Amino acid sequence: MALKFAGTMNAINRGLDETKPAKGATMIEDWEAALADTDVPGAKGILRDLASLRKQLEKDAPDSDRVHDLLHRLGAATTKIADKADKQQDKLRALGEALSEAGEETPDEEEDTEAAAAPKRARKKA
Repeated sequence: MALKFAGTMNAINRGLDETKPAKGATMIEDWEAALADTDVPGAKGILRDLASLRKQLEKDAPDSDRVHDLLHRLGAATTKIADKADKQQDKLRALGEALSEAGEETPDEEEDTEAAAAPKRARKKA
């Protein structure tokens, strides 16, 4: 499983946008095989999300919003089961955190907190 961690973490560290969808689908297949016989609570949900993510990556035009959502959910679920794993808890936790960060949506623009605190609205004349 160490090679799966290394390959996945390398892809995340390089930037998932730089990873070809076909390569991502292959990595997911490896994770599905590794988790298939795992009897840890939460593993089945992870397998379901992995299958959904693999299907997205196999499409000609993956839905990026769906991919981001799945990455974030997989990250949260992976982090959650890390403490229950017999081995490699630290690696699972690091993987979960990296997936969560990769899946988080960033706002289109920064919030102007100063303007939000003192909004200028047109007043109606009575």
